Amino acid sequence: MLHTYTSGSAIWSAFAKDSRSYEPLSKDSETDVLIIGAGITGISLAYTLRKHGYDVIIVDSGEVGMGTTGSSTGNLYVPNAKFQKILSGHDRKGVEVVASSRAAALGFIEDRINEFSIDCDFVKVPWYYFTGRKKDIKEIEKEREAINLSGVKVTGTAAADFPFEAQSLAYVGAQAQFNPLKYVRKLAESVRDQHCRIYEKTKVTSIRDYDPCYVETTGGVIKAKKVVQATHSPKGIYAVHAMMEVYREYAVAAKLKEDIPAGIYWALEGNEKYSIRTYDTPEGKYLIVLGDSKKVGHSQETWQSFQKLENYLKIVFNVDEMSWLWGAQNYSPSDYIPFIGKSPMEDNIYIATGFAADGLVYGTLAAMIISDMIAMKGNPWSEFYNPARLKPVTSAKTLQENADVTAHLIKEYIFKGSEEELAGIGKGEGRIVEFNREKAAAFRDNDDHLHVVSAKCTHMGCIVHWNDAEKSWDCPCHGSRFTIDGEVIEGPAFGNLEKYWRKDSRNI
Repeated sequence: MLHTYTSGSAIWSAFAKDSRSYEPLSKDSETDVLIIGAGITGISLAYTLRKHGYDVIIVDSGEVGMGTTGSSTGNLYVPNAKFQKILSGHDRKGVEVVASSRAAALGFIEDRINEFSIDCDFVKVPWYYFTGRKKDIKEIEKEREAINLSGVKVTGTAAADFPFEAQSLAYVGAQAQFNPLKYVRKLAESVRDQHCRIYEKTKVTSIRDYDPCYVETTGGVIKAKKVVQATHSPKGIYAVHAMMEVYREYAVAAKLKEDIPAGIYWALEGNEKYSIRTYDTPEGKYLIVLGDSKKVGHSQETWQSFQKLENYLKIVFNVDEMSWLWGAQNYSPSDYIPFIGKSPMEDNIYIATGFAADGLVYGTLAAMIISDMIAMKGNPWSEFYNPARLKPVTSAKTLQENADVTAHLIKEYIFKGSEEELAGIGKGEGRIVEFNREKAAAFRDNDDHLHVVSAKCTHMGCIVHWNDAEKSWDCPCHGSRFTIDGEVIEGPAFGNLEKYWRKDSRNI
């Protein structure tokens, strides 16, 4: 059975059903700390802040864990195949800080699992970064050397049950895997009380950095002494947006017909990198492959990414038909280090972003750092991850690239929006059209209804681009994504795309 993509849904949701839901906010409220986002960052932060004695409110536009956390691979590791890049920009001390802080985050997760007896399929596994190509041997060797300099014990020898042919590899033992949705939902249940209130389906529409902060939501106004944006990318306009490139990575899962030992397997094949893992369920063992990363809004035929992963899975492994397909977003900073801490130019707002594809570990670390900062306790890693370390030259370069990309997309994908052109949009097809002198995003659903919204992203005015695999309008500049009716799915945009109409094509 093929489970097609729905926003924020992956294989984990099928095996994390026994959890509670939370009501939306329905009245004005006050609190010490407002956390926006109920993923692993927000829920972990609520735990740490409660330990410091703070009253906390958590709001999420969706449901607990069903954003980026619930779309991750569920892998937990210290090395992330980027240590050589970090080493080049931050010297040996930099990789040592990254390694020690990430190890502490892994320890935090395991401690919470033990503290609350969380059943989340947690298992210790080895981590591998390997290649079957002779051309890629140097890349693996450089990464292994950088990991070694970080203080992590790494070898170039695989365990006896390593299931791949490799020309070169890096092996690190005692890493971990779990079901991230089970973990976050159970942790949320464990920390929720009269001093930690959780509200789902509550969208934040504006944030004002007053004393106290003034946050407007769809359920009421919240006044808070501190606000933490645990939203993967901060809502609103921030300098860090210009310091990150935004990617969609795609994943497929299929039931295995052979036995493969549990492990975190990263396969390097030239410009392609595949993240591979198994997942044991009551239905049998599944194999998950994630890869084919694409910049958000830069590719119209995103369905090809799923097809490419499916082909890879079937060629390399003995599997059934694909059971699950989904996408996940990541924000990659130019210096490979996340932005965690107080927002520059703001007094009471904190941000946590730039996790790339390491949100489970870095999100947990962000909770540890930000809670210490709010409680005015010393933290050994806060300065290293400080969002104020911006580099204006790199920032300007990224902004110029965004402007060039947007101009290119406008030129290439605009269709004249006559009634004939609109009528020519097929079922399941989305196009950017020019209609009544306005650029519009038009999509025809399978019931022959035409959905037309403004094509101008509400974040900074870039033109959105159709994502055919996930049936969404994606902004190429800073990664905001919208439904076919213009509602924000994720990204820094607060507002929905202006809705023009939704009507049967026969009424055009």
